[in-house]
Amino acid sequence: MSDGFEGEFTADGPVVVKIGGARAVEPAGALADVAALCEDGEQVVVVHGGSTAVDDALERMGIEPEYVETPSGVVGRFTDAETMDVFKMAMAGLVNTDLVTGLQEAGVDAVGLSGVDGRLLYGPRKSAVRVVEDGKKKIRRGDHSGRIAEVNGDLLRTLLADGYAPVASPPMLADDGVAVNTDADRAAAAVSAELGGVLVSLTDVEGVYRDPGDPSTRIERVETPGEYEALTEAAEGFMGRKVMAATEALEGGASAVVIASANADDPVRSALAGGGTHVLAGAVR
Repeated sequence: MSDGFEGEFTADGPVVVKIGGARAVEPAGALADVAALCEDGEQVVVVHGGSTAVDDALERMGIEPEYVETPSGVVGRFTDAETMDVFKMAMAGLVNTDLVTGLQEAGVDAVGLSGVDGRLLYGPRKSAVRVVEDGKKKIRRGDHSGRIAEVNGDLLRTLLADGYAPVASPPMLADDGVAVNTDADRAAAAVSAELGGVLVSLTDVEGVYRDPGDPSTRIERVETPGEYEALTEAAEGFMGRKVMAATEALEGGASAVVIASANADDPVRSALAGGGTHVLAGAVR
């Protein structure tokens, strides 16, 4: 990585940009910023979600999206076989193609990948999940989801070295040979850990707030275990999942994680220059 980000980071790895799939996230600014970074000679990998696109596709097909809560309080999609088919169509088809098209229009030689391609994202399948329903812990079977254990970093490094910008998304390839759902935040964390880069996680808020309803309480920088503990206590709901992913990224080898707004001006570069919430490796190692 170059020295152009005000001395914030020292990693030699690429910038991994996670573009969220929430309805309030507008990707155009992020894509323009990725193009600017690439033009400056930075290596960039984009990892994206697509929850809204999946829900919209399910609605058009008359299928009710189902979300469940784990005993640890994390809310995620329950993906049965029918939902999995729609998930593959929406994520690897619609959303990925639109993002790659946007980058190509901006002059970036982008390559779209699902986690199945080249066994990019690989790991064990979770055919049953523990959930909490009506205050009771239960086991739900028939889930098509998995936990990423391996990232094909050689594939990504080869594409980056040849001047391409990979654009990757779930699904992942499970150890039983089928495509399954996996959390896009954790996928981005796994990619940034494998590449030793900086993860910029773009979402619909400006960072992690001490008071979830008050943007003026944004936590700007987390460098110590004590500050990290305060961060985890402040992170609620969907932000808890992003902080969990940030932890996995840093424990796995990423140099830093920034959680910032996708809708800011120059969202990636402003995040790298000090915007959002910066979590440094020393806080969790």
